[in-house]
Amino acid sequence: MVEDGGHAGENGIGEFDIIARHFAPLATDVSALSLRDDAAVLRPPEGQEIVLTCDTIVEGVHFLKDDPAGSIGHKALAVNLSDLAAKGARPYVYLLALALPAKPDQAWLKAFASGLGALQRRVGASLVGGDTTRTPGLLSITITALGLVPHGHAVLRLGAKRGNRLYVTGTIGDAHLGLRLLKDPKLASRWGLTKEDVAFLAGRYREPQPRTTLALALRNFAAAAIDVSDGLVGDVDKLSSVSDGGAVIEAASVPLSPAAAKAVTRDPELLEALLTGGDDYEIVAAVPEGNTSGFEAEAKSKGVTVTRIGRIEGTTGTRLLGEGGRDMKLGPKGFTHF
Repeated sequence: MVEDGGHAGENGIGEFDIIARHFAPLATDVSALSLRDDAAVLRPPEGQEIVLTCDTIVEGVHFLKDDPAGSIGHKALAVNLSDLAAKGARPYVYLLALALPAKPDQAWLKAFASGLGALQRRVGASLVGGDTTRTPGLLSITITALGLVPHGHAVLRLGAKRGNRLYVTGTIGDAHLGLRLLKDPKLASRWGLTKEDVAFLAGRYREPQPRTTLALALRNFAAAAIDVSDGLVGDVDKLSSVSDGGAVIEAASVPLSPAAAKAVTRDPELLEALLTGGDDYEIVAAVPEGNTSGFEAEAKSKGVTVTRIGRIEGTTGTRLLGEGGRDMKLGPKGFTHF
């Protein structure tokens, strides 16, 4: 994270001070060189391939201005770890580019770094570099994460075959509801939600939980996988389309949390939004029929709930089946920036 021009700003806090105080403690891998150089020197283990992913989160698009700094740090790293998990890769190291719109606030930076640190310790990753800068725009955070996977064993989107069973981790739609509740708290009453329900849903939006412990099960049993970041239906469509096939999702089988189920009971039209909304950061896997029992058992042993929601078939596109096996008509299948 060190570069030329790291002098102190108007308030006496310079880039070097920020790095030394808040981010150097996160540089626990020897390859980071204690963040005292212009680059990291990686030494990946023999027999391992490196999987790279990069995601940017921006104020007002991926998090709210008043979200806690710790949850913003957590989310910035978690969305990248979710991509690695879907490839069957274990987290290794990451780089952080932080664009701050105002003078650095030490309390905010401390909490932000704490959110990063708590998650990286949990998954065994380490910060190895990046950049800090001032921006005239909104707060923006970019993380490039590297994971490790044995040679030839990365799980790609490409690879799903007709007859594969579709599984999804966790529950779907919580983050969509959490964001709506944070923007309009009055919705809680309309949907019959308790304070505990609201806190759970807001937490699912602010702090997604990457399924890193599922990496081995995906490598051993899945033919293809994708993380659900832009909406369940849309991401299943992406997976099936690159595999030259189609997919069927049974809406009644899609797992909802008790809080989300309450909301849908009060307002059934919410279901479409839950199936197409973004920010779930769960994983969809296409699993050959002969591997399903092994996949379910391995996921259970890791404490990850997986639910069968459909299948890959030979047609084109993704079909969502409702009551009586009838096709449900959808608007946009998922979130898009453009």
